[in-house]
Amino acid sequence: MEIMEKDVAKTATKLKTQQILEGKVLSVKWEPNLKYAWDNGPALGRYLAELKNGRIIAKKCNKCHRIMIPPRMFCELCWRPTDEWVFVKDTGIVNTWVVSYVDWKAGRLDIKGGVRPITPAVIEIDGASKGMGILHLLDEVDPWKIYRGMRVKAVWKPAEERIGAITDIKYFKPIE
Repeated sequence: MEIMEKDVAKTATKLKTQQILEGKVLSVKWEPNLKYAWDNGPALGRYLAELKNGRIIAKKCNKCHRIMIPPRMFCELCWRPTDEWVFVKDTGIVNTWVVSYVDWKAGRLDIKGGVRPITPAVIEIDGASKGMGILHLLDEVDPWKIYRGMRVKAVWKPAEERIGAITDIKYFKPIE
């Protein structure tokens, strides 16, 4: 390594500040044209397609009898492929939540300007196994009146606005 560094030092041309100021050094600004693709895979792909249809789907493992949401093709407890698709309800209970004064882009919410804090929550979905749920927003509720076990229901975007994303559910609201 030392020999290489010495060789590089012998062949390298040192730039002087004056050369840069006189424009004798060529610099190139390069912006990469990066594109990427995302493959949801069979479990998440079906889950998102069903959200576009206004339904929530899970996967069942017939060995441990768990119904898993979000669905997965492999049961991490039994070490085997999951067995069947199961539709679950768009209702559930609040497992945990937080009152946040920061938005999804990590910017501060203008509380003084009347913007309410957001309340992301883990919702245990009815029909799925205990502890299985999704992270989503709560709304139509005073953030300080949310409690563990609160019954909630999905508020869906109109069918023509759905795109096959978790945001096809606008938020969850308390069930009266």
